[in-house]
Amino acid sequence: MEDPGFNLADLTPEEREVYDLKMQLQEKRQDVCDTSLFNEAQTAQPVTVKIRRRRDLKGHLTKVYAMDWSQDARHVLSASQDSRLLVWDTYSGNKIHAVELKCSWVMCCSYAPSGNYVASGGLDNVCSVYDLNDEEGNLSGKAIKVLTGHDGYLGECQFLSDKQILTSSGDHMCILWDIATGHQITALKDHQGEVDCLSVLPDNNTFLSGSTDMTVKLWDLREGMCKQTLVGHQSDVVDCKWLSNGTNFVTASDDGIVRLFDIRSDQEIAQYSYEYPQAGVSCVDTSLSGRIIFAGYDDFNVILWDTLLGELVAVLSEHGAKVSCLGVDKDGVALCTGSWDNLLKIWN
Repeated sequence: MEDPGFNLADLTPEEREVYDLKMQLQEKRQDVCDTSLFNEAQTAQPVTVKIRRRRDLKGHLTKVYAMDWSQDARHVLSASQDSRLLVWDTYSGNKIHAVELKCSWVMCCSYAPSGNYVASGGLDNVCSVYDLNDEEGNLSGKAIKVLTGHDGYLGECQFLSDKQILTSSGDHMCILWDIATGHQITALKDHQGEVDCLSVLPDNNTFLSGSTDMTVKLWDLREGMCKQTLVGHQSDVVDCKWLSNGTNFVTASDDGIVRLFDIRSDQEIAQYSYEYPQAGVSCVDTSLSGRIIFAGYDDFNVILWDTLLGELVAVLSEHGAKVSCLGVDKDGVALCTGSWDNLLKIWN
């Protein structure tokens, strides 16, 4: 048994029982970890990616903190500390909506599936929902609901539908909201730190949350319970994304490592990093097939990793500051990256 780093004799009976259960879980994980992904994929052919920058989206005056693709794979929503949400037409590069925010310290944004609504949140501790269908034809969206209830900053918000939205917060909680009434449907608490990221499966019943407690948790909204807790990171988990198969997901962390997890084996199955990781990973997503991982770093780079072989495929180094957000459109054709250099870039 490995050294726990403390004297077991000092533990209370309850603490010792918890420790013993953790050790049993660790042993069971090791029992099913009889090989590695990279060993099993040795016969796979290396992947070749040709990616080029198609367009720069210029309009924000300060750091871009968050972005989200519309379901039409054409429009992008971005949030910046210039107190604005901007909706872009990525085909033309034009801004088609500009939403003025009351709080400039925005940290997250989300595009509703219908494309009619957007939402944002940040250090004001609330989630604000805006209607983009202005009858007067103005560019600015109208705030239709302000969801109050969190006691900490909003780390992430994601629409499940035009009627429901999920939020995570620095108060260690995730909350599912009814947008029309502004009431909480379910409040979920199991993390021991701030919850900075969410990723929802298409069935809208299962989602992931990543936290400063260095864990990722798997939740079932139907039961309102945490079903799994996955560990491995040595610092804050700042982003997480499901792969399309619904059983694997990738995570980004301040420890400089991208990790691939499998919920069936209840553990990490691969790591992607430089030999001596220096820069933290700020955001992550995958290609539609899951073969390529896109990771944004604090050192201004976007790295493309081969999921099966663990090899570095390409480096996109055209941003002039930290890459704070990125995402692949639902068709898997385009990548959008956002940065503290005030720019968003569209890649094909």
